[in-house]
Amino acid sequence: MSRSLPLYLIVSLSGASVLAIEILGTRVLGPFYGVSLFLWSALITVTLAGLSVGYAVGGRWADRGPSYRRLAGVLAAAAVLTLLIPWLKVPVLNLTEPLGLRPAVLVTATILFAFPLTLLGMVSPYAIRLATHSVSEVGTTAGNIYAVSTVASVLAAVATGFLLVPAFGVNRLLLFIGLALLLAAVIALLADRRSAPATAGSIALLVLLGSTAAFTLPVPQPKPEIGLVAVKQSPYAELRVVDWEDMRILLIDGGGHTVVERGNDWRSHYPYVKAMDLMKHFYEEPGKLLLLGLGGGSVVKSYHADGWDVDVVEIDPGVYEVAQEYFGLEPEEADVHVMDGRQFLLRTDETFDLALIDAFGSGAVPFHLVTRESFSDVKSRLAPGGYIAMNIESRGWTDVFTRSLVHTLGEVFTNVACLPLAEPRTEFGNIIVVASDSELAFDEMEKLDLPRDTIADEYLHWETLVRNHAWDNRYTPEPEGAPVLTDDHNPVDLWAEEINLEARRRLHSRYEWRELAW
Repeated sequence: MSRSLPLYLIVSLSGASVLAIEILGTRVLGPFYGVSLFLWSALITVTLAGLSVGYAVGGRWADRGPSYRRLAGVLAAAAVLTLLIPWLKVPVLNLTEPLGLRPAVLVTATILFAFPLTLLGMVSPYAIRLATHSVSEVGTTAGNIYAVSTVASVLAAVATGFLLVPAFGVNRLLLFIGLALLLAAVIALLADRRSAPATAGSIALLVLLGSTAAFTLPVPQPKPEIGLVAVKQSPYAELRVVDWEDMRILLIDGGGHTVVERGNDWRSHYPYVKAMDLMKHFYEEPGKLLLLGLGGGSVVKSYHADGWDVDVVEIDPGVYEVAQEYFGLEPEEADVHVMDGRQFLLRTDETFDLALIDAFGSGAVPFHLVTRESFSDVKSRLAPGGYIAMNIESRGWTDVFTRSLVHTLGEVFTNVACLPLAEPRTEFGNIIVVASDSELAFDEMEKLDLPRDTIADEYLHWETLVRNHAWDNRYTPEPEGAPVLTDDHNPVDLWAEEINLEARRRLHSRYEWRELAW
């Protein structure tokens, strides 16, 4: 066992690095592409392809004369390529963007991750060859090596997702992985006793390389001078707070989630927030609101200001912290529950007059919140005749996603309608989908034509136009050809990817945002 201990340490470090790099890939590329089904597919494809090539090459190379020094070289090369990822990210993103979003995701993932993963794939077969001293022990040796490597991968996956990313950030973790692989290379050199001077020199070189990388690592930091107020890694996404002219913006994985005025009561400039206000008109007096999804807290502030008692469910603790620190969310404005929305619905015994769902964005649609079962859970927590409304992004007024939501809500509620914000009907934009067993009607709003001689009047005029447009153009699309979404059958991830493609295309057209958004 003691003779194999260096190899077990080496394969533990390399195995842990594989899963950590794969998971970190979503954080490296997510702010630019969105953390979508396609991004995960690209990363899994690159990981498996790289490992497969590494297994084949590593096995053949080991048969030609295995040595610890060669293994150290493989590990050192993987370390260097991993350490280079933070520096290479932006140039590679710029290089591949003309390919179009989907090809660019795959090509970028290949350039950044395929080579270090291929080298790491070489480690296990090479270690098996070094540890094998007779044909009779090949099976046991191979089983032990792969078992140790896999256990290390499992532990790394749990630690990376649950602990390390929120605590240290992406680039620092890539640094730690690179240093861990350099440590593995040092262990391999120490295990090679045939050339002490060369080994000592190689170790010194590796230590110098690791120290240089540690001191020059490009870690995303706030840059108030250009408007980047904060950068935060949460358990679920990268969060950025950006000041742009007189606005403050919350970016989640590079996608806009909140746009408010700074220093003016945090007034929202997102049209959908104003359209969400229409739900208040269904009630004669303020009631109790359940809001799934917090963002920067614009919807909370609007309803609290009108006297509503607000409960918010937000799965990401980082979003809650950012809303408090940078968007003026006050404790008295809402009771915030940091947990999954579906779990809250199953656990609470509270009854609400109105439920709003604002948990979609950045190309991601939490599929479990848009199923027939989920809407039934919401209805079970609504007072009789209560209303539910959700904000979605859609590729036109009759996109399959919108029609499917209408079809699914129609299985649970008597009346369903869509309130569009974009023009023309084929335009990408936000839609508020409303449902209830009560009639979807109230006294028509007064068509205000406010004077524009002050900033306040200009804002109120815009606010009124947004609400009137949404209400006056309300419609209910025919659901033919759109499936009912259930916990068992739900293709919403595929549709969300199409929405993400369009949203990211528009975002990337704003080249002046690059340094702020990613």
